[in-house]
Amino acid sequence: MYEHIRTIVPEERLLFHEPMSRHTTFRVGGEAECMAVVETKEELSQLVSYLGRIEQDYFVLGNGSNLLVGDKGYRGIILKLGPRLSAVGVEKNHIAAGAGVLLSKVASVARDAGLSGLEFAAGIPGSMGGAIVMNAGAYGGEMKQVVQMVRVMDKEGEILTLDNDTMEFGYRTSIIRDRPFIVLGVVLKLTPGNKEEISARMEELMKQRKSKQPLEYPSAGSTFKRPEGYYAGKLIMDAGLRGYRIGGAQVSEKHCGFVINAGGATAADIREVIEEVQERVKDRFHVRLEPEVIFLGDF
Repeated sequence: MYEHIRTIVPEERLLFHEPMSRHTTFRVGGEAECMAVVETKEELSQLVSYLGRIEQDYFVLGNGSNLLVGDKGYRGIILKLGPRLSAVGVEKNHIAAGAGVLLSKVASVARDAGLSGLEFAAGIPGSMGGAIVMNAGAYGGEMKQVVQMVRVMDKEGEILTLDNDTMEFGYRTSIIRDRPFIVLGVVLKLTPGNKEEISARMEELMKQRKSKQPLEYPSAGSTFKRPEGYYAGKLIMDAGLRGYRIGGAQVSEKHCGFVINAGGATAADIREVIEEVQERVKDRFHVRLEPEVIFLGDF
C-alpha cells in the first residue's frame, strides 16, 4: 500500500507515526500510522479512489479543531490538505476559498475587501472544509447564510458541485455528514459593507469570546450541540459539574459548555469527562447531550 501511495504523494509529504497531538486543538492524541499532505485535487482523487478500492480507512483532516484522537492513535491514513488547497480569492462580492484555509482567515479577507456576512466566523478556529461539513456558526450567523456553492469529491475521486439547497444545511450538520464527500472548496456570496463597521463588529464578537470562553486552554470549542429548548452549558452547570475533572481534562469553570485540557490531559481523560457529563445531565434532566466533537482512532 505505501509503495503505491509513494507514487502519488512525494516522500517528503508522507509522515509516518505522526503524533496527532500536533494536529488537534485539544493537543492530545496518539500516532497516525501515516499522514499524507495532499497538495492537488489530482493527488486527492488518486488517493481516495485507491484507498476505497483496497478498503483502507482514511480521514480527511482540517485544523483538527473539532476532533479527539485516541491515545492509541489511528491505524488508517490521515489526508491533510496542504497550502495549495487553501487558497482564497475575491471577485466582486464573492469569495472562493479552498477547504484547507482557516475560516478566521477568510473572515479577515472578507473584512479587508469590505464584504459583510462572515463577521460571526472571525473567532471560529476550524478550517473552511470543517465549517462546511458542520455548518459552523456563532452569534446568530452560520455558513448556510453565505454559501453559494460547494465543490466536493466523492469516494471514486470524481468532483461534484452542490448548491446551497442541495447541501441540506441544518444545525451543526449538512449533507456531507452522511455522505462520503470531501469538501474541496466553496464560493461564498457576501454583501458589500463598510470596512470600519465590519471590523468593529468582529472586534466586538472577539471580546465576547474572550470574556465568556476559556480560550487560554486547549479545547475543541463548544463540546456539545445545543439541545432543543435548552443550553448545554446551563444544563451542565445545573447538574453540578462546573470544574468537574478527570486527570487533566476538566469542565471549564468559565463556560461549562467547554471541556478543556487543563494540563496533561489524555484523550481518555477528555472522553471520560464528556461521557460523565452526558450521563449526569441525562439522569438529572432527561436530556441527551450530543457531542460536536468527532472521536477518531483507538482510546
